Amino acid sequence: MKKLIVIAAAAVLASSLFAETIKVGASPVPHADILNLVKDDLKAQGIDLKVIEFTDYVTPNEAVESGDIDANYFQHIPYLESFNTERGFHLVNAAGIHVEPFALYSKSNKIKSIKDIKKKARIGIPNDPSNEGRALLLLQEAGLIKIDSKAGLTATTSDIIDNPLKLKFVEVEAASLPRVLADVDAAVINGNYAIDAGLSAKRDGIFIEGSSSPYVNIIAVKAGNENKPAIKALIKAVQSDKVRKYIDEKYPNGDVVVVF
Repeated sequence: MKKLIVIAAAAVLASSLFAETIKVGASPVPHADILNLVKDDLKAQGIDLKVIEFTDYVTPNEAVESGDIDANYFQHIPYLESFNTERGFHLVNAAGIHVEPFALYSKSNKIKSIKDIKKKARIGIPNDPSNEGRALLLLQEAGLIKIDSKAGLTATTSDIIDNPLKLKFVEVEAASLPRVLADVDAAVINGNYAIDAGLSAKRDGIFIEGSSSPYVNIIAVKAGNENKPAIKALIKAVQSDKVRKYIDEKYPNGDVVVVF
């Protein structure tokens, strides 16, 4: 019996010595939660997953580009493409996982729907190019503004060609929008930050993004690393029935929607 125990202990030690470690950066909710859910599944395959939480949208991309971490999971495709263009980075989409619908929120007791928004209302929007464009497109879909059709997904406030209510736009870092919600009349907030702040798009949103959104949240890696066995294993673990069930049960109101 002692011999069997020694052999088993040696096998565990050997597997730990040869385990491959991958570091993945993520926003706390829901991304880090999802990654932590599959840690044990990857460990069984000899992969030690280290989840590193970030609360901004810049540092995790810089960390992947520099090689400090192996992948990140927090951003959507238009943001990655915009970031690559602006910074000359070489990040690629390794796999699409889910969509977090954008929504317009308000803490004002006087604003319960789009029709309650008055002239010169102050509207908070994200200040990074892709999310600002996404927010403005949502406001256009709500009938509050009209954007030049040539602007595309990276529209800015200068592309607004009709603003009948003369809305005032307050451009704020995406992560800070929930904190400034009480200081503006309404704000368009990214899904992950809304969830982290206890907001639900379907319950609290004045206007919600449609289900055909092109803003799929992805696992991103540096170009050339997308076919590494450990990354492939990570993707398979995240694109699993286990994760699908978790998302469906954790977010039954559609605040997070699986795309795989």
